[in-house]
Amino acid sequence: MSNILLTGIATLDIINQVDHYPVEDSEIRAFNQIIRSGGNACNSAIVLQQLGVTPYLLTNRADDTNAHQIFTELAQRSINTTLCPIQKNSTTPTSYITSNTQNGSRSIIHYRNLKELSADDFIKIDLSTYDWLHFEARNCQQLEIMLQHAKRYHKPISIELEKNREHIEAILPFADVLLISKPFAKSHGFDNAVQCIKHFSSIYKDNIITCTWGNQGAWVYANSEIKHQAAFKIDKTVETLGAGDTFNAGFLSSIMNNISPPQALHFACNLAANKCLQSGFDKLIIPR
Repeated sequence: MSNILLTGIATLDIINQVDHYPVEDSEIRAFNQIIRSGGNACNSAIVLQQLGVTPYLLTNRADDTNAHQIFTELAQRSINTTLCPIQKNSTTPTSYITSNTQNGSRSIIHYRNLKELSADDFIKIDLSTYDWLHFEARNCQQLEIMLQHAKRYHKPISIELEKNREHIEAILPFADVLLISKPFAKSHGFDNAVQCIKHFSSIYKDNIITCTWGNQGAWVYANSEIKHQAAFKIDKTVETLGAGDTFNAGFLSSIMNNISPPQALHFACNLAANKCLQSGFDKLIIPR
């Protein structure tokens, strides 16, 4: 069984489910509230475990009760978190999420009072036991040092580009696989995924590059070709929260198993659509 080290973030998600989105300065009653672990790397780890990949999560951990809840949940799902450094007198990052069950949209207010993972903590790790190294693009000056350390081990490296961040351009040359989101692409002035992929593939010709674009599906560049996969149609969207994290997990697990990039794209889009049919990540329907 392959394994993967995911470096990123774990949060507490407080999800209020409503039957319509509230207007500003109004009061609305949520018909359900869900409190669970969240964060990009954390969500992808939960999905990867279901896909037969052994995930190791590396993130700073607070020392409060919310952190205890998150890391207890992860242990129950067989996510290894023994590498996570504990930051004393800190607060777990929390996302307050309004989930509109009418159309599956979600709006997020994120609060963070926890330092980002430092390069000093990362370079202590012997990376020789991992088959794949995955990184969220955040705290990029520190991440560049981590990636310099990671490159010495000659392991495949993937980087998720969700948001535009300061110094992000410096980390891109370290990646073998770039996973680009629609918000990141739009922040760089691209109107569609093809424009985005053409730009980055002209610079990183030997990489695999994906770009997701909501209900238009996703695109992949590999072996000098760009392929498109339309979004899978679903009867009713229950929750879009974490669909991108699910896509990333599905794509990476396929590539790790030597599936061709177009087939990996098809699988990842199908898996992400299945995620939108349910709340949370447990017991995902895995496409054949």
